[in-house]
Amino acid sequence: MKGFLEDANYSIGLLDEGATLADVIDNCIYEHTHTGKKAFYVGDLGKLVRNNIQWQNVMAPIKPFYPVKCNSTPGVLEILGTLGVGFACSSKSEMALVQDLGISPENIIFTNPCKQASQIKYAGKAGINIMTCDNDIELKKISRNHPNAKLLLHIATEDITAGEEMNMKFGTTLKNCRHLMECAKELGVQIVGVKFHVSSSCKDLQTYIHAISDARCVFDMAEEFGFKMNMLDIGGGFTGSELQLEEVNHVIRPLLDVYFPKESGVNVIAEPGCYYVSSAFTLAVNIIAKKTVEYDKLLPSGVEQTRNDDEPVFTYYINDGVYGSFASKLSEKLNTIPEVHKKYKEDEPLFASSLWGPSCDELDQIVENCLLPELSVGDWLIFDNMGSGTLGEQSTFNDYQRPLIYYMMSFSDWDEMQDAGIASDTLMKNFFFVPSCIQLSPGDRFSTAA
Repeated sequence: MKGFLEDANYSIGLLDEGATLADVIDNCIYEHTHTGKKAFYVGDLGKLVRNNIQWQNVMAPIKPFYPVKCNSTPGVLEILGTLGVGFACSSKSEMALVQDLGISPENIIFTNPCKQASQIKYAGKAGINIMTCDNDIELKKISRNHPNAKLLLHIATEDITAGEEMNMKFGTTLKNCRHLMECAKELGVQIVGVKFHVSSSCKDLQTYIHAISDARCVFDMAEEFGFKMNMLDIGGGFTGSELQLEEVNHVIRPLLDVYFPKESGVNVIAEPGCYYVSSAFTLAVNIIAKKTVEYDKLLPSGVEQTRNDDEPVFTYYINDGVYGSFASKLSEKLNTIPEVHKKYKEDEPLFASSLWGPSCDELDQIVENCLLPELSVGDWLIFDNMGSGTLGEQSTFNDYQRPLIYYMMSFSDWDEMQDAGIASDTLMKNFFFVPSCIQLSPGDRFSTAA
């Protein structure tokens, strides 16, 4: 199990046909049980390769620009860069990360709707010209700090359902687009296209039809002002499901063919983030504390009590929480359920349980109510679909330390990259072989990422 590369900031284990990610998780748990029981991730980078193939099969020629804030770990960025994916950055640090990979400025867009002047200047010096804008104040700020900027007007979409709030809603109206074009003309700023974004929570795919139609109106409006528009950004909101991808493609393809045909010279791009990385990462956490609580205090409000009063109810505390890997829980529902790692009998009784992070903060609740067998301090829980939204900047709350990351890829996925001619020599240096029969001693390591 040796083969860790001392001169690399991360490494990727190549799994032979007899080894699985479940084996990797089992052996990492074995290692951590002996060396400190820290939370850790296992990242299947081959999933990124497969998702990219799926994108090309379904969505081509729409070029993906990956939002770096979704997951900025080095293995993810380097694999996606090798695959030829572009990058959507929201800060100077993200732009610098991508530049360090050797990505050309033409494959980077600056998408933060509220940009700092210093970061606009940084983008200008780096040759990163394409950026988004949705108001005249932002437009004037860009004109002062990056005269060569090429703007995508970010237009609003009507994708808010009855259960959603309109906080942090970005995008301008069609009416205001005319005003922005007048301002851009006066300031000498180029407007080269349109961006919109449809949330992944939006269930009405007709929203895409309205958004593309609105985009066409903006393109027509731009002709009046003499702007040469050549880019349409349809945003993110792609969940990673092949079915959802095909459904979106079925809706947008006819409209794109009519409004933005190939001969129009308009490049259509998208910003799939969760699509690439969410299902690629699994998180393993350890139970650090346990207590019994009253059942009525565990139940969500409005839920009727239906249990036997003699049954125990458990609260478990784990070594990761909302100030770490579960940060997205503060703003949205958790899209994964915990899986118990240890073996237990099928007929073993299940008990009402809740899961909390280590901060002792009232906001640090991971799972409000679930059914689990009785667990002990030191047991492990597994969470799937944890690759999106939390593997970016490290939190300093309560001495939180980011979990280690163990990158893996199957030989078949590696062969796929080689066959496509995209396995660079630089990337190859990060790989090592993982045999099918993995025997870890406490001193062995797969790979870690800072």
